[in-house]
Amino acid sequence: MPIDVATALAANPSRHEASWTAKDVMLYHLGIGAGTPATDRAELRYTYEDDLQVLPSFVTVIGGGAIGGGLSSLPGIDVDLKSVLHGGQEIVVHRPLPARGTIVQSGRVRAVYDKGRAAVIVLEGSGTLADGTELYTSLNEIFVRGEGGFGGDRGPATAYPVPDREPDLTVERATRGDQALLYRLSGDWNPLHADPDFAKAAGFDAPILHGLCSYGLVLKAVVDSCLDGDATRVRRYRTRFAGIFFPGETMRVRIWQDGDTRLLVRATAAQRDDAAVLSDCLVDYSG
Repeated sequence: MPIDVATALAANPSRHEASWTAKDVMLYHLGIGAGTPATDRAELRYTYEDDLQVLPSFVTVIGGGAIGGGLSSLPGIDVDLKSVLHGGQEIVVHRPLPARGTIVQSGRVRAVYDKGRAAVIVLEGSGTLADGTELYTSLNEIFVRGEGGFGGDRGPATAYPVPDREPDLTVERATRGDQALLYRLSGDWNPLHADPDFAKAAGFDAPILHGLCSYGLVLKAVVDSCLDGDATRVRRYRTRFAGIFFPGETMRVRIWQDGDTRLLVRATAAQRDDAAVLSDCLVDYSG
């Protein structure tokens, strides 16, 4: 069924309450590769309830993400999961995330762009405490193959080119063969990341890692290597999902300093000739 753009854009924002505990935070961190080595004090800040910090990318799994009920809950949106890929993600952190809490999440379709052979659905979300304090805002770009060609706006072209020099730092992060199975326990149940037959029907040789798992994994690598392991320094984190990544591969993360409080980042699959995974990626942080 084609996307009904007018209905999607006119719909009232969805609002619902969402809660999390330290257990949810630790499970998410394990899902993006935290906890190795298990006795490392730096890793225990992500995986042990004493002095637990929360990586800002955790907001992408609270209450199911920007739209708690998923795409199927949105008026005017009825798409086949086999045709859906994550196109881009941005979060802006207004205050450090607590290890446990309850918020009101608000989400709406901000835009639907026509890319010709595909459509891009932009979901806007936010999380607010009971006293009205806003924790974060987010933009979630969903790429839907076969749903373009309706004559709509193609959308803005946003790029963050890296400097014409070698990166200031390169780090590598290995992933587990069951990384996607572990990550999906935080709430993204798309069978594309677990079922080999479903993945093949969608055009992939095997289940692929969730884009948001790569998103969190790369942010953790940046925080650990450039921000003294302090997740509370992250203010904004944006990326474009440029390619697939298979569980068990090694993520190569290249980082450039861009001014006093911005890092530009590129992530690639090391074993596949540095095939692009995340591009147009930046992290704004406090000094």
